[in-house]
Amino acid sequence: MANRNSGRYPKLTEESSTLLVPVCPNKVGGSVFRKTNEGFFVPFPHLKLLIVNQIFLMDLMRLFWVPLLLGVLASNALGSSPPKSKFRLLVVTSLAKDHRLMMAAAQPVLENLAAANGFAMDFTDDATLINSKNLKRYQAFLMLQLAPFDMTPSQQAALQQFVEAGNGWVGVHGAGLTGREFLGPQGIYWDWFEEFLGRVLYSPHPQYQTGTVVVEDRNHPVTRHLPAQFEVADEWYEFNHSPRGNVRVLATADESTYKPHIAMGDHPIVWTNEKYRRMVYIAIGHDPSCLKNKDYLTLLTNAILWAGEK
Repeated sequence: MANRNSGRYPKLTEESSTLLVPVCPNKVGGSVFRKTNEGFFVPFPHLKLLIVNQIFLMDLMRLFWVPLLLGVLASNALGSSPPKSKFRLLVVTSLAKDHRLMMAAAQPVLENLAAANGFAMDFTDDATLINSKNLKRYQAFLMLQLAPFDMTPSQQAALQQFVEAGNGWVGVHGAGLTGREFLGPQGIYWDWFEEFLGRVLYSPHPQYQTGTVVVEDRNHPVTRHLPAQFEVADEWYEFNHSPRGNVRVLATADESTYKPHIAMGDHPIVWTNEKYRRMVYIAIGHDPSCLKNKDYLTLLTNAILWAGEK
């Protein structure tokens, strides 16, 4: 044992305020009580007791009891139940190849968003999970590049029932591909979805290019924390007319910042249909680059959290 009479430790004497503290056996031996410059030792069958002053005792408590207490607290924390998720989100993607890179990149991004914001998420490309029984497990649905015509009539009916029951819906990019031209010879057109989206039909989009999104409504929870405008590279989906009048427009495309296919003039790009409790469509989001755009991520995060609110 090192000599602790040097430095900040005072010299030990018989008159010191002392307590008995167990220590590991050391070289001090003998069968009689002996005084050393380190303290007083008493013989014991398997343990020697060192009489130390209170200053030394406080150091021992700091070295041993504080870590022990912290360990107990940590153990209790680990053993406690995890916090309950705010809501559960089902993300269903498309099997189409057009957006496969974006969808693949989106999974880890959405997983991180879920972990950071306290909601649970299931991510799949299996549209058979869109059924009434399974949807009862969720409070929000993210239609990530999944077009309405990618679903069977029974899947469409289940999602419609889910939305009309007051649950949340977020549609991204390909989710807005309305129009009968996408149907096969025996296809049945989903009229409800066209009304749900604001009574608009998709029309051919311009080439992929960088343009500016103008945030028109900064009071809505989906767009509240966005700047007045931001740039993003996208396909800039166009429609046969503006949905304004049927929906609440949150953001528009500034067509002067890129070359449209057929200029719409009034070109909403993010909107919500307030006939439904929690519905928001985001027309931009073609490729993985959007997921590295902080403003787009803010938009997507806000949309999901708002859709999942009770």
